[in-house]
Amino acid sequence: MDLRYILALCFLIHNQSSSAQPAEFEYKPEQYVCFQAIQPIEADGMLEEAEWAQAPWTKPFVDIEGSKRPLPYYETRVKMLWDEQYLYIAAELEEENLWATYDQRDAVIYQENNFEVFIDPDGDTHNYYELEINALATVWDLLLTKPYRDGGLAINGWDISGLKKGIHLSGTLNDPSDTDRGWAVELAIPWKAITRKIPGEGEIWRANFSRVEWKTENESGAYRKSIDPATGKAFPEFNWVWSPQGVVAMHRPETWGFVQFTEAKAEETKVDFLQDPDDEIKWLLRQVYYAERAYKQKQGRYTGELSTLELPPAVSAHQHLKILATEHIFVAWIRMEGSTWYIREDGKVWKEKNL
Repeated sequence: MDLRYILALCFLIHNQSSSAQPAEFEYKPEQYVCFQAIQPIEADGMLEEAEWAQAPWTKPFVDIEGSKRPLPYYETRVKMLWDEQYLYIAAELEEENLWATYDQRDAVIYQENNFEVFIDPDGDTHNYYELEINALATVWDLLLTKPYRDGGLAINGWDISGLKKGIHLSGTLNDPSDTDRGWAVELAIPWKAITRKIPGEGEIWRANFSRVEWKTENESGAYRKSIDPATGKAFPEFNWVWSPQGVVAMHRPETWGFVQFTEAKAEETKVDFLQDPDDEIKWLLRQVYYAERAYKQKQGRYTGELSTLELPPAVSAHQHLKILATEHIFVAWIRMEGSTWYIREDGKVWKEKNL
């Protein structure tokens, strides 16, 4: 395995290990309605199909930590469509300095500027997908068994079989002598690579999009990362996203945005987003998960006593919330009419019908 990949993975794990969201974080994921395309779309980066003109853009990206950080100085936005074969994703990225040198698949391309896609089809935070692409159309795609914080593995050898991709540059690549306008990404992800069943009408997936942007400067006619004189190292990268995470960590699928699929065509009708009726319960259980992890970090074990956990009042007072724990595992659940929602120590959340 490439040493650069190992070092980059260690960096990711270190920076994704925090247990809880900051207290000021407002859980309010972005929402998007994904319309059906009338005709197949060619992933060439041009976005010239009539379907793209009808599909709505997301809101412009914000900082990964949300409103407590300045807005990005370049605009980034995304739109989506689907048909029987593919999930289509298009992105436009403003950029004055088009820069990319990694040209081998599965290179750790976030060490330079890139665009990233994260998809969790069933929303349980396990077995989700990450795809990164740069201005050379170099791809790094991963299957994550679960988030790094929960001991998840990044399966680097997994590829999105049949992926189609296109890049269009508005400017010149790797030429610091001019000012560029930006670049566009167009992706066609085969359904068969990420799901056993095409989403039905009104089905909701969790997804997010990220952009990594580094400060660069001209050194002898080539781009290099700008060095912070205070540290002697490159300035930290910017992380700009569609739906803010609250912390500098993309591998928190529970705070990604919502994508709702519809069989309607974009030009035919307006489709309202239908909020997942179970999301409030799942987020409540997530607070227990955060609190249990914080408790174990201090005490060396989990607890089965809700009163010993630092929980928001609305969570601790919930009359149907229960928990069982041993030293190394726990499960919390909320029983409702007809079904029960669960969460366990590795963050997996799921629902079972009541017997």
